[in-house]
Amino acid sequence: MTDIPGLPEGYEISADPARVDVGRVHRWLSADAYWAIGRTLDTQERAIAGSLNFGVYDTASGEQVACARVVTDLATFAWLCDVYVDPAVRGKGIGTALAEAARDHLAPYGLRRILLATHDAHGVYEKAGFRPLAAPEQWMALVFE
Repeated sequence: MTDIPGLPEGYEISADPARVDVGRVHRWLSADAYWAIGRTLDTQERAIAGSLNFGVYDTASGEQVACARVVTDLATFAWLCDVYVDPAVRGKGIGTALAEAARDHLAPYGLRRILLATHDAHGVYEKAGFRPLAAPEQWMALVFE
């Protein structure tokens, strides 16, 4: 997936699960992502195994520089989560390109909605077409603490 508008030159996006650097993704999320601090490697491995995974890779080195997971039934619903861009490459539009790639990958399935949650990256996702919930009072969550 190299024809994503806004993806900087020198990077490519792939949904090939064999390319995911599981150790790197675990380090990023468990140490630096507010929603996943302390996540165990076992949990991360299970999450990756049960999801559609996207990675952004430096085309020169092959090194993974960003990731995202989509939890979906590929029929009605998807949840975009664990979107992370390495701090060394932030500010280049990689996060938006990654969200657009996930959106475009899912489009042929005719899903009714793709959801996500964010504290601080609303602008990134708005560029990819995401909007606040029209009726947030209709949504509930079961949270295990």
